Amino acid sequence: MVVSSDLQPHVLDTRVKRGAELSTDHHLVVSWLCWWGRMSDRPGRPKHIVRAVRLKKESYRAFLACGTPEAADRYWQAKRRAATAVAEAKTRAWEELDEAMENDFLDGFEKVLDHHLASEEGEGGHCQHCVYEEAGPVDLGTDSRISGAEVAEVVKKLLGGKAPGVDEIRPEFLKALDVVGLSWLTRLCNIAWTSGTVPLDWQTGVVVPLFKKGDRRVCSNYRGITLLSLPGKVYSGVLERRVRQIVELRIQEEQCGFRPGHGTVNQLYTLSRVFEGAWEFAQPVDMCFVDLEKAFDRVPRGVLWVLQEYGVPGPLIHTVHSLYDRCQSLVHIAGSKSNLFPVRVGLRHGCPLSVILFITFMDRISRCSHGVEGVRLGDLRIASLLFADDVVLLASSARDLQ
Repeated sequence: MVVSSDLQPHVLDTRVKRGAELSTDHHLVVSWLCWWGRMSDRPGRPKHIVRAVRLKKESYRAFLACGTPEAADRYWQAKRRAATAVAEAKTRAWEELDEAMENDFLDGFEKVLDHHLASEEGEGGHCQHCVYEEAGPVDLGTDSRISGAEVAEVVKKLLGGKAPGVDEIRPEFLKALDVVGLSWLTRLCNIAWTSGTVPLDWQTGVVVPLFKKGDRRVCSNYRGITLLSLPGKVYSGVLERRVRQIVELRIQEEQCGFRPGHGTVNQLYTLSRVFEGAWEFAQPVDMCFVDLEKAFDRVPRGVLWVLQEYGVPGPLIHTVHSLYDRCQSLVHIAGSKSNLFPVRVGLRHGCPLSVILFITFMDRISRCSHGVEGVRLGDLRIASLLFADDVVLLASSARDLQ
């Protein structure tokens, strides 16, 4: 049984009554409902509407009693007057509701600003202007200021129940922000955007080692996860959206990792088509499966400038680079923390920007191998298939594969 969210409290129980019929897969569904009475704050019907409806009912009963043409005419006139009065009352009620919502929103918004932000009238007016300016429509222009809608969209996608970073700010704190809190977070992101620098907490990661298997005394048997600052991840998420909309159109179709609408199914289908074509035409196919070890941790920071080749403007590249200027980490284990140490190589784990930077880096490497013939699939030549750091190299002979 499908009901809207506002009707869910009325549904007490639902059961399926299966029968003995074998010719159908439909079964009787029985639901127990409990309807509440009229809400106390629901406005009553206007008195002139009540009188018009009562007159219509009385005219209808009189028409049924006598059945004369005059009684029928009086009934139809009363019915038209009642319908007209109800339509006018509905229109008037909707207009009053819209006006009340607008007035309540503006009054409540000004009260929140006066109470939380400003102790002086001038400061409150300035903050109100900033909030209205930042909460405008989404503008993904790479050189424009960060809008409140962009920040709100990234905050909305944060998952609750996640561990905080070094600043101890949890995702629930950000998701609970009202329009005023989001405006301050937007202003903070714009300061980082215009100045080209970010707070040190946004560049600090907390590494938590998780044991995988084997000997606990061997460091390689642990997987380290990095916890980043949540406000910094919001800022990185905004930058990721701006970078992705530029480079997404320039990345080759061979890369299916971390791309919307792409997945392993695409690569498996392509491989199956290659096998079918090779079997049908008795052509050899040589493949080399490559799994790069600790690929994220070994990407040189200098390759970030390869974004210029994909059309990313200089100011946006500079803001991306600002997240890696003073990158540092500490290890948190058994309730204690180590000293901070610099991290000068690799992409940041847990950062929304890392995935788009990594597939761009891998796409650049793949383009360098385009001199290889690969294998033919219809009118296409396929030399490699990529899913993030997993690579399949294809060739028609072992020599070409080398």
